[in-house]
Amino acid sequence: MLARSTLLLLLWQGLSAIDVPLESKSIQPIVSLQDGDNSVQCCILSNTVCKLMYNPNAIRSFILTCQPTVRQPPTIIKQSLKDHVVDPRDNMVVECEAKGTPHPIFSWRRNGKYFNVARDPQASMRRRSGTLDIYAWADPEAYEGEYQCVATNEYGTAYSNKINLRISRAPLWPREVLEPVTVSVGLPLVLDCSPPPGPPKPETYWMSKYRRVSMGVNGDLYFSNVYVNDSATDYCCNARFPYKNIIQQKMPITVRVLTTRMVSEAAPTFLSPAGRSSSQTVLQGEELLLECIAAGVPTPVITWTKDGEELDTTNMKVKNYNKLLQIPKATFEDSGEYMCTATNKIGYLEHTITVRIKAAPFWLEKPSNLVLAPEENARLVCRSDGIPRPSIRWFINGDTIEDATPVPNREVSGDTITFRSVTVANTGVYQCNASNQYGYLFANAYINVLHATPRILRPRTDLVKVIEGRRAWLDCQHVYDALLSCVCVLHSNGTLQIRGTRMDDQGTYLCIVSNVAGRDENQVKLEVKESTKILKRPENMRVLRGTDVRLECKAQHDPTVAVTTTWLKNKQFLIIDRDFISMLHVFGICIKSFLTFLPDRPDPPTNLQLSDPFERSVRLTWTPGDSNHSPIKEYLVQYDDDDWLPFKWRNLSTYPGNLNSVILQLSPFIIYEFRVIAINDIGMSKPSRSSANFQTGGAPPDAIPKNIQGVGTWRNNMMISWEALNNREWNGPHLKYLVWWKRRDSREEWKNATTWWCKYYIYDTDTFTPYEIKVQAVNDFGMGPESPVIIGYSGEDRPTAAPLNLRVSRIEATKVTVHWDPVARSSIMGELKEYKLRWLSVSRAMKSKAFPASGPRLSGVLPGLIPYSNYKMYIVVANNRYEGHPSNTIEFSTPEGTPSAPRSFRIQQRHLDTIWVDWDTPAEPNGIVTGYILKYQTVNATQGEELRVEEFPPNTTSFAVRRYDRYTRYRFTIAAQTRIGVGEWYTEESPHYTTEAYAREQVDLSTQGWVIGVMCAVALFVLILLVVCFIKRSRGGKYPVNLLLHANTLIFGRGQTTVDTMMKRTDSDDSLVDYGDGREIEFNEDGSFIGQYTGHKERDDRDTEFSESRSQEAHSPMAHSPMSPIYSFA
Repeated sequence: MLARSTLLLLLWQGLSAIDVPLESKSIQPIVSLQDGDNSVQCCILSNTVCKLMYNPNAIRSFILTCQPTVRQPPTIIKQSLKDHVVDPRDNMVVECEAKGTPHPIFSWRRNGKYFNVARDPQASMRRRSGTLDIYAWADPEAYEGEYQCVATNEYGTAYSNKINLRISRAPLWPREVLEPVTVSVGLPLVLDCSPPPGPPKPETYWMSKYRRVSMGVNGDLYFSNVYVNDSATDYCCNARFPYKNIIQQKMPITVRVLTTRMVSEAAPTFLSPAGRSSSQTVLQGEELLLECIAAGVPTPVITWTKDGEELDTTNMKVKNYNKLLQIPKATFEDSGEYMCTATNKIGYLEHTITVRIKAAPFWLEKPSNLVLAPEENARLVCRSDGIPRPSIRWFINGDTIEDATPVPNREVSGDTITFRSVTVANTGVYQCNASNQYGYLFANAYINVLHATPRILRPRTDLVKVIEGRRAWLDCQHVYDALLSCVCVLHSNGTLQIRGTRMDDQGTYLCIVSNVAGRDENQVKLEVKESTKILKRPENMRVLRGTDVRLECKAQHDPTVAVTTTWLKNKQFLIIDRDFISMLHVFGICIKSFLTFLPDRPDPPTNLQLSDPFERSVRLTWTPGDSNHSPIKEYLVQYDDDDWLPFKWRNLSTYPGNLNSVILQLSPFIIYEFRVIAINDIGMSKPSRSSANFQTGGAPPDAIPKNIQGVGTWRNNMMISWEALNNREWNGPHLKYLVWWKRRDSREEWKNATTWWCKYYIYDTDTFTPYEIKVQAVNDFGMGPESPVIIGYSGEDRPTAAPLNLRVSRIEATKVTVHWDPVARSSIMGELKEYKLRWLSVSRAMKSKAFPASGPRLSGVLPGLIPYSNYKMYIVVANNRYEGHPSNTIEFSTPEGTPSAPRSFRIQQRHLDTIWVDWDTPAEPNGIVTGYILKYQTVNATQGEELRVEEFPPNTTSFAVRRYDRYTRYRFTIAAQTRIGVGEWYTEESPHYTTEAYAREQVDLSTQGWVIGVMCAVALFVLILLVVCFIKRSRGGKYPVNLLLHANTLIFGRGQTTVDTMMKRTDSDDSLVDYGDGREIEFNEDGSFIGQYTGHKERDDRDTEFSESRSQEAHSPMAHSPMSPIYSFA
């Protein structure tokens, strides 16, 4: 057999594929090469690998090169992830692929023990592969566990990672009954989610998310404060399981918000995390989530800092209204102390989160495969790092190196194995395991000791072209780089590098590789080309609209290389005319495109300086940036002064573009920070770097509190409230409010009080009394201006009088006009708000309607009544807080109206030629129904066909129509009528009755002979059983004649009368009339009926008599007589 065979193949024009005919009998398959395919093709020979390569120097020719195969220990080339989650609905696949020569044999270990795949009917391995297929749809959980693939050939054994196989689950939430959650308005609330754990971990979400209500990292829903409209019955937590693509929903949670307490403002408190500090540990490269959710009224705002400095959000995301910091891949630089601050106008609260970054082991130097020649020295290095530092363990062919057979030339020192003067006995697969408490790394690397001749892999007589002055790389790649000596080699892989090539470097280079077994050589030809240079560049131009422009470009290049000149405009190719472009009538968009430099936004100003500080001003100076060929027209100065919300920039003022020093007018006692933005015709520059902080001096407040109100919350108090000044209006520390009040139209002196809050209560006031109110702000530098005098009122009380002379007029079927007499102003005990009318009809709920007291209004129209109904009503007077006593109760009846449409209109076909229609009485008769009107006509009727009308009395609710043929369809329209008129019409068309199935007559089972016969047979059978029972009971039954006669008297006399009496009683005998007192039922204050059942009929005698008769019968001899079952059955 030849050690190397070369065959030149010429592909003729027009052949789309050719077979490679080799005479050597060692070739097993013959390759087929598609026309135009430049890829390397291989065919397998006995101990030989052949490569078919494209020859660029010959037209449509290829070179087939065959080389002997080399033994190689196994290497794992593909495997599943360490944490492998699979969907049990599909077949479970655990991947394991390896290569080696000879091809390795695969086996598996499960949970540390040998897994016999051949004997498991639900598992199999793929051909020439270690990939495991598991078909366990019935019980997939039985195959969960830790799997490890083993690949073995005669030169060693390689192991995969330990693969933790888990089944994806989507368990259901328990069908539990969740109690309603009750919370007072203004308080915080947390709704628990607790989704099923998976794996994998599900994604949770709620339908309600905004700044006040948000979802935490754990899936719970947090309310910073509860509003009244948060009451709902459908708060649902949803969980999505990605592997199964299933969304499951927790049982709905009902939230009830109580409004019994006043909503008071509250300083922030943290809901998650709790307390003032916490810590969090995360692994390097994993996602870091920092969360701060706070409660308070008003809703707090969250801000973040790190290690006391401004937070750089370049590599992180701020989500959920600043409540969540997300770092996708944590690094060691992300460790530190993060502080979140929750702020509202009442105060602020801070929470410190200490972040520690740990690290699972990661590679510093991974062991690599080594192919060595005998007597060579080598090292295997397994260097890794982590926090904490990982420990290193070595294995050889899967066994610990301590338990392996000692080899004198092998020395293990921590993360390095040193080999001296290797022999074939050192061949094998070595495993390295680096582990700490957060994970492990596992790698295979083989030592392959060979005694073979080296071979160069590059094509023979390779040609390399390089531009003058660039680097040249002459490759000398070879097989078996063991004990090689290579002429003119600068790199360990045999590559020659020439830096800064010159024209005299071109020529032919010879690469020679050799070892103790032999040598190989190859020639590489190097050509150096002159670089292309632009001698004349296009010049920068600024031209007028509509004029011509000429851009010229001249270049020098290597004469052996063709050069193409290409012009681009806006990254799009232009048509060229030799070496220049001529364009006529250039417009604005073209001018910008052709210029080498274009007008652009200016560069930001630099070097911001503050000087000349005064109480309310300071001078700001800066250095202008480059205008970028467009003059700067103006500068915009911005400031940041919000201590609660840092880095929120606001515009202060604009200044002409020729200035770089201005005096800024500021507010007192505020820490300012400034930045400047330059503006030209193109746009705004980036903001400059911020200046140093500057604090203005203090002064008394200039602002007056707004929205001052005086409102009573109880009958003997008044709450004075106002809007707080924002922090820019304080003008100094320790802002307070001075509240003034006095009774209106009195000679009493002004009273005052000082408070930190935005409300103040005055007690022991008279009911609904006017007061004069004013408020002014005060700080450590003095008092601010007084506010204008505002009129407020103390609290209201319940009205003491009721409206009189309630009456109605213009009674119609659905509405009525109501009149009443007014109440005295002094008895309202507050501001007259409205008159509220309440009414009800029999068996219906109480309803109400308010008539606003706008002007002298003493009447109103009450709509929405039901015709032909009896009503009772009363009226009350109301102020802003209470309702008064009810007026006199009146009764009235509404007249008849037109009824609604008849209910349950049905169309049936009982015979082939008859359609039967029936209906029910109207749901709302609105009076006494006097009859029904039915109109019908064929669906496809012509204009001349008559519309038939039938009228029926009120007790008739059906009608039969004889039709012409089975295909005729009718349109029916029906309505009920009262004495007032015809009501609502209802229209329906008959369906298609085209088959005998619909034409069969409706059969009543109760009239069928076979049914009657079965019923008679059953009755006869029961009668026979009773006779038999009577005979058995009568054996030995001897009773005195007088007792028997007495029993007969009881049975046929008094007992029969009692049964008749009981049968004659109906449910209507015991009606509410028996218990009523005959008087009218009165209303109470809230409009409900006040009545008690007090009966006048004396029923005790009757009940006593019936009880006595039953008692006597129970003690009579006939109570146990054999005749009793017969009479009972009768």
